[in-house]
Amino acid sequence: MTDKEADERRRLGGWLPSNEEQLAQYRTDLAEKARARAAHAPRTAAVEQLAALLDGDPVLRMDMTRAINQARDKGYVLGYSSIEELMVIIDYLMTYAPPFSEKSLIHCPLNAVLDWPMCMPSGYALFRDPAFNQQIKHVLDCWCGFLSGPHSREHLNTSPPNGWFSPEADEKINLSQFVCDPDKPYWGFSSWNDFFTRRFREGERPVDQPDNDKIIVSPCEAAPYNIQRDVKLTDSFWIKAQPYSLLDIFSAGQRELAQRFVGGSIYQCFLSAFDYHRWHAPIAGVIKKAYALDGTYYSDADAEGRDPGGLNDSQGYITALAARAIIVIESDDPAIGQVGCVFVGMADVSSCIIEALPGQRVSKGDEIGFFQYGGSTCCLVFERDVISSFVPQPPFDNASSIKVKTHVATAR
Repeated sequence: MTDKEADERRRLGGWLPSNEEQLAQYRTDLAEKARARAAHAPRTAAVEQLAALLDGDPVLRMDMTRAINQARDKGYVLGYSSIEELMVIIDYLMTYAPPFSEKSLIHCPLNAVLDWPMCMPSGYALFRDPAFNQQIKHVLDCWCGFLSGPHSREHLNTSPPNGWFSPEADEKINLSQFVCDPDKPYWGFSSWNDFFTRRFREGERPVDQPDNDKIIVSPCEAAPYNIQRDVKLTDSFWIKAQPYSLLDIFSAGQRELAQRFVGGSIYQCFLSAFDYHRWHAPIAGVIKKAYALDGTYYSDADAEGRDPGGLNDSQGYITALAARAIIVIESDDPAIGQVGCVFVGMADVSSCIIEALPGQRVSKGDEIGFFQYGGSTCCLVFERDVISSFVPQPPFDNASSIKVKTHVATAR
């Protein structure tokens, strides 16, 4: 991929602006604010531990240093030139609540900071390293704690240009659809994450054909990304085509479960920055399994090359590697069997919160979990010969979001 092609790649979902100059300015401004704060504020323990890991492991330190230098050598403006300067910025983000911006919204600030080092030659191995990802998880959990608290509500107001309740923001969100009360402080939201995981008002998203088991509905408010049939138990998910690898998606300890879906089909969709972020049952039935898997947070498929879309073109790849939640529902219709719902955190916090537990009965459209703040993607996994047709059809370039609980597939 040429530099010009890389810089012109579009960013799916609106999590980051498409203009690299805007991102470079954002990183520069963020670095300046971070340095000013570091002069008088103690560093967060989670960031201290990340810094200690990089300082104490020569391989990780080498990879991170080289990834930073490689990105800078390519001409990208990062806002930092060393690990220490990067740690200052990450520490600043631990008490950062994203403001609204009509022109250059940065929904995933940490993704913006790591955008280029993570897809440099030395970055690929670094961002797959288990110890590094474990510590990144600790950092993200720390940030999630702030975003779940009352001090994260700084921009939950009607004041332009940063307020999430301003007229400009409301054009994107249409808050009248959601449960909120403009007469209450912060419109009734207890935190940034409470706002991010806002609920639709009753009746805003009715379930398509709730009594017809053959009609499978979208579990998320999300745009179609990919459809693949005849899925294999194991496959080379890291290559350019990114075929799905069932054993890697469900984990090695779930071989019997993965085997069930061999030869079946997968529908994948991605959530946009302004979308609703709760999950709903695509079918009626009983929850057979519900579990979370730790994984990577910023790992790109190196087969894709430099990707200014962050994790956009690695969505198939991250279904096998990224932190994710898996909920398996056994349909009331024996001909459908079981359906795997795979909810993947793509960037920044993206905590996957499971609400439905094994043994629980769900109706089609019932809430089963949600993503906390950050980018995300979702897969529905079907057994062999179950699906006769999908409603969305490729190509999916510039595809609009499909409403949650609406018809996405028809069973035989």
